[in-house]
Amino acid sequence: MSTTQSERLRELLEPLVTSQGLDLEEIAVDSVGRKRVLRVVVDSDTGADLDAIADVSRALSAKLDETDAMGDAAYDLEVGTPGAERSLTEHRHFVRATDRLVKFQLAEDGELVARILKVDDEGIDVEVPGVKGRKATSRRLAFPEIEKARVQVEFNRKDKKDMKEEEEA
Repeated sequence: MSTTQSERLRELLEPLVTSQGLDLEEIAVDSVGRKRVLRVVVDSDTGADLDAIADVSRALSAKLDETDAMGDAAYDLEVGTPGAERSLTEHRHFVRATDRLVKFQLAEDGELVARILKVDDEGIDVEVPGVKGRKATSRRLAFPEIEKARVQVEFNRKDKKDMKEEEEA
């Protein structure tokens, strides 16, 4: 059974990332001109700040330097987080996206944009925003119904404090 370079790198680096309190989300090796770029995406339930990224980057660099996992050719190591509009593929991704607006591609019902309210082992409870003055509605999505899910960026979302103040006024 052969393993790809990405799988070997994951086996080598995942314990190191986990020891830093982070989850290894993705590994990709790309060619950019004559150089190769190793991209490592990490995250945690509380997010990963710049200090955590720097610490894990140094640890990964040291580990890669002591092995031949990347071969003899030059490469650049890039360590980052998934970004604002991340795809949700694992249970923990949905948990981390609680209270966020998400665009779902459903197996049978097309697309749905809704806010994640609650996540359990079988699926998620969402709130579908009301349209044209209608009230928001609740809906349950089982994980098998969801083909794709991606967090949406909200620039003008009111936080809970602002919404509570409006309700009291």
